[in-house]
This record gives sequence, C-alpha cells and structure tokens, in this order.
Amino acid sequence: MDVDELIDEVIGREGGYVNHPVDRGGPTRWGITGAAARAQGWCGDMRRFPRDEAVAIYRRLYWLRPGFDQVAEQAPALAAELFDTGVNMGPPVAAGFLQRALNALNRGARDYADIAVDRRLGPRTLAALRGFLDRRGSAGETVLLKAVEALQGERYLALAEQRPANEAFLYGWLANRLD
Repeated sequence: MDVDELIDEVIGREGGYVNHPVDRGGPTRWGITGAAARAQGWCGDMRRFPRDEAVAIYRRLYWLRPGFDQVAEQAPALAAELFDTGVNMGPPVAAGFLQRALNALNRGARDYADIAVDRRLGPRTLAALRGFLDRRGSAGETVLLKAVEALQGERYLALAEQRPANEAFLYGWLANRLD
C-alpha cells in the first residue's frame, strides 16, 4: 500500500468535520485538528478546510518528516502502522513504540545494539530495524508489528484510565486502530 492509499484510508476513517465536546483536539476536518491546520497556514473555519490541504499535511508531517517513508523501504506493513499510530497519537509516540520494541526484541543486544528511545527515527533506529529484519526475516515484520500494536493498545487503555472522558473514544480506538 502506498502513502496515497494510507492517507485515503485515514481520511475515510476520520471523516469530514467533527467537533466532539470532549475531544481535546477541538474541531477537526479530515482528521486534521484546527491547531495543526493553523500551524500550516490555514486561517479559515475548519468546516471549509480543503481535503487536498489535509492530504499535504498528512504526507509532510506524518509520513515524510518522521521518516516513515524510510521504514517503508524495509517494512511496508510496519510503516503503514507507524503512520496510522502517528496520526492518532503523534509521530514521536509511534517512533518511540518502534524503538522500544526493537530494544526488547534484540535478544539482550546480541542481534544489534540497543538504541536510544528518543522518539525520532534516525540512522541508528533504521540500522536496528535492518538488523532485526535481517535476523528474523519476513516473519519478523509481523512480530514487530504486533509489538508496536500492543504498546499502542496499552496506551489507549491508559488514556481512558487517566481521563475518563476518553472512554468515549476507547472502543473506536481499539476497533479501528488495532488490527
């Protein structure tokens, strides 16, 4: 699946204009918050925020900037999950999940060195990913994907426990964001 298909899926899932009373993100359109749109130069009402602007923001801020395109060169299914997680939780959270999973799966640093969990995908994280995939093969991507999704699911539960208003979103997060 290429990035355009990933973006289309997110936009389809997020829908048009939404202003849920307990969503701290405030008004959104196509899944883009008003704050994110304004940070990219949008000055209008979110009800009129254009879809093509949302596509550009997703590509730039949630695919290219965090480096998920580089992950896709090695592990396309993992990159798709990181993109979706990044959209919902922020790209640094998604990157941190990957780093934590890689560290936990390196067999005590025998397969490759531990990496800093700095929530940024740099050359060391990409090298660790390559080392993991070289040792574990195609099945390794599936296992790594499960580890990232486990961390994501735990975070959703914690968000609902820490802020009861988030319980309004928990079912949808678990139903739509985890495979």
